[in-house]
Amino acid sequence: MSSPDRELRAEAVVAAPPERVWALLTDFSRMPEWSPELVRMVPLKRGGLRVGQWYLGINRRRAAVWPTRNVVALLEPGRLLAWDTTSSGARWIWELAPAAEGTLVVHRRPVPRRLTRMSRLFAPLALGGSAGHADELEAGMVQTVDRLREAAGA
Repeated sequence: MSSPDRELRAEAVVAAPPERVWALLTDFSRMPEWSPELVRMVPLKRGGLRVGQWYLGINRRRAAVWPTRNVVALLEPGRLLAWDTTSSGARWIWELAPAAEGTLVVHRRPVPRRLTRMSRLFAPLALGGSAGHADELEAGMVQTVDRLREAAGA
């Protein structure tokens, strides 16, 4: 196990054009198909996907279920999407770039400052520990990118 606030990362080349990958990635109703922890992502404001939009994330790991508030921080259509999870202090980043075989997809989770107090208390109580959960998150990110790759190729 390693530090819970380290940058987590997963990447893959997807055999589909960036426009196809972007369309799948930004259809948040489908995100639970790929993410092993996300149950649902619901917009909380009108106006669609845009910087400043809030989303309620519902997450589940075994018996633990918890909400998160996520705020879109960066948006460059077709290239970059990032949201800040205010309840944990993490930023979730998706970067797309054209590649010879299709699209390079990079999924990262840095913690710009530090994990929040709520996150540092919740993870040991409900998720088996902060460092172990970070390792699980990174493995889940690999799975998410792989599932996105499969969906884009279908």
